[in-house]
Amino acid sequence: MNEPFHAIDADAAEPPFEQLRVQLIDAVRSGSVVAGDKLPTVRGLATDLGLAANTVAKAYRALEADGLIETRGRSGSFVSAQGDATQQRLQRAASEYAALARELKIEPRAALDYARAALGIRD
Repeated sequence: MNEPFHAIDADAAEPPFEQLRVQLIDAVRSGSVVAGDKLPTVRGLATDLGLAANTVAKAYRALEADGLIETRGRSGSFVSAQGDATQQRLQRAASEYAALARELKIEPRAALDYARAALGIRD
């Protein structure tokens, strides 16, 4: 996963937690993070960005309320599937396929070739 969060502008009109929230929304829209991607821990991100852990936690709570992330207890926070039920199901399946490919140590290009073949794409 590309890191969706970057430096916070202390002089910006938006508070830091809102800057974090918008950064993740932008990352989801651009496709740089996808359903199933694990997010940094609250403490880790706070340390990386020089913020209070409560600030990051507030951003994560807002993102969860918006349905963009889901927290799975001690496993951490993850990007949620977006769109209608069909899109969400396909996004989850794609995330599971990617996780399996990584587990089996299949190179991304080879994994894409398998997916293309399964979809009947011949290019």
